[in-house]
Amino acid sequence: MGVKELRLVVTATDYDEAVAFYRDVLGLAERESYSSEDGRVMILEAGRATLEIADPNQADFIDKVEVGRRVAGKFRVALEVDDSAAVTAQLAGAGASVIAEPTRTPWNSLNARLETPGGIQLTLFTELGDEEPA
Repeated sequence: MGVKELRLVVTATDYDEAVAFYRDVLGLAERESYSSEDGRVMILEAGRATLEIADPNQADFIDKVEVGRRVAGKFRVALEVDDSAAVTAQLAGAGASVIAEPTRTPWNSLNARLETPGGIQLTLFTELGDEEPA
């Protein structure tokens, strides 16, 4: 027995707004969608998936590094992007609220925190690799 896919399911009150944000603005490719009198669902490709488990102290630390204070609940979505500053600006223009602008982390990535339409906290991160801190 083995897990083949991690799927995060978001229930969005404004389905069309959420689809436009994630598919059209963020650029997640549509894998499949279904519609009936019972409702609508769309499955979007988000690249590779991992499950990150943190204890409360680490979650506090991450929030303090990215935002300056504890703000996330039990769940937060993190997406690796090529340019977290540019994507932050793009998503803010499409309706996301910026909680914290991109910040260099102790683990040498550039992380930003947003709240998306539908209330999901989102970390955008860009791995900086061997780049020296400015």
